Amino acid sequence: MQKITQKILLVTFAILMAACSSTAEQADETKNWSPSKLYAEGRDELNSGNYEKAIKHFEKLESRYPFGTYAQQAQMEIAYAYYRQGDQPQALAAVERFIKLHPDHVNADYMYYLRGLINFNDRVSIFDVFSRQDPTERDQKAVREAFDAFKLLVERFPDSKYTPDARDRLAYLVNAMAKYDVHVADYYYRRGAYLAAVNRAQSAVKNYPGTPAVEQALYIMVKSYEALNLPELRADAERVLNLNYPNSVYYKGGPKAKEKPWYQIW
Repeated sequence: MQKITQKILLVTFAILMAACSSTAEQADETKNWSPSKLYAEGRDELNSGNYEKAIKHFEKLESRYPFGTYAQQAQMEIAYAYYRQGDQPQALAAVERFIKLHPDHVNADYMYYLRGLINFNDRVSIFDVFSRQDPTERDQKAVREAFDAFKLLVERFPDSKYTPDARDRLAYLVNAMAKYDVHVADYYYRRGAYLAAVNRAQSAVKNYPGTPAVEQALYIMVKSYEALNLPELRADAERVLNLNYPNSVYYKGGPKAKEKPWYQIW
C-alpha cells in the first residue's frame, strides 16, 4: 500500500512539473522570436530605461542563438545595461567576459572604454552629494582601475573614436591620484607623523609631476622637514617650491577652506 501511495505521489509530482513547464513556455512571449526581433526588443527596453527586462532579452538571444553577430552584440549590450543599472560587478564581469571571448572584435575598443567608465563612475554616489566629500579623498582602487582601462585603450587603439575622451579622463584621473597622495600626506602631517608625510608627499611629486597637487606636496615637505629639524632638506624642498611656485598660496595661509556639510557642526 505504501509503495502504491509513493507511485501516485511521484506521478502527481511529474504531472504538476510538466504543467508548470508548459505554463512557463506559454507565458514566454519571446519563445519564437528571431534573433533580430529579440535584439530589437532588447534595444527598445534599454532605450526606455527598463534595464532588467533588456538584459533578459539579450540573455535569451545569446543562449538561443549563441553564434553570429547578434550574440556578440547582445553580450556588449548586457554589459552596457548593467552599467546603466548601476550594477558595477555584473557590468565588469560582462565586459571581461566579452574581451576574453572576442579579443580581436571590431568593437573591442568600446569594451575597454566601457570598462574605464564603469570604474570611473564608481566614485560617484548619492552619499557624496549629501556629504560633499571630495572624491579624491576616497579609496583609490576604482580610480586606478579606471586609469589602467583608459590607458590600455589609448595604447592599443590610438585611432579609436573613444580615445580622445579617454585621454581627457586620464588627465583628470592623474590629478585625482596626485591629490589623493597629498590628502594622505596632509593627514600624516596634521597628526605629527612627519616622516610618513614626507614619504607620501614625495610620492606625489615623483609620480605626478606637473599636476596642481605638487604645490601642496612640496609645502608639506617643507613643513615636515622643519618639524623633523632637518634644515638642509627643508631648504632644498623650499627652493624647489619657490622655483616652481614663486607665489604659492601656501605662504599666504593656503587655499580657502572647504565649506562644511550643512549637518556638520564640528
